[in-house]
Amino acid sequence: MAKRAFDVLVALLGLLVLAVPGMCLALAIKLDSPGPVFFRQERVGRGGRLFRIHKFRTMRVDAERAGQLTVGDDQRITRVGHWLRARRLDELPQLIDVLVGSMSLVGPRPEVPRYVALYPADLRAVVLSVRPGITDPASLAFRNEGEQLAAAADPEREYVEVILPAKLAAAAHYAAQASLLRDVGVLLRTVRVLLRG
Repeated sequence: MAKRAFDVLVALLGLLVLAVPGMCLALAIKLDSPGPVFFRQERVGRGGRLFRIHKFRTMRVDAERAGQLTVGDDQRITRVGHWLRARRLDELPQLIDVLVGSMSLVGPRPEVPRYVALYPADLRAVVLSVRPGITDPASLAFRNEGEQLAAAADPEREYVEVILPAKLAAAAHYAAQASLLRDVGVLLRTVRVLLRG
């Protein structure tokens, strides 16, 4: 109950504070490339329920036809998209998802159904027992995931066999010990990482 109240309060404050900067980012996205401001994609949430995540669009509108993994200096990323991704500003609209209850500020990052289908049954139950989040310990550990995938001979295999299992283990550890105090610690670490670039 305290975690949800904290999520709603911070999401509301965040959306209010970021309203004007958000409109400026939206305008930059529209001027940079044709297409919608927001990117929406089906993800798997708490209890296995599907929801559509909100992000600022950072790629061309037809980007998903070439696959769902973003590898290194992906040519599908727009000019403004590069700037947004470097600062993680594309994630800001997920405050909307937090407000409506699909997500939390802190929790395992929500995956697309095709990768959730690869979760071992025991880990799936644990990871999906909590709301997915905007940030979590695994996100901080793998903040340079795109570069790791770019260096791999087979990015898809690298993600499925190396990165995904490590993320799942970290997510399961978080879910088993989730608390408001721990969430605040993860948020502070996230802010520190973002400020350091």
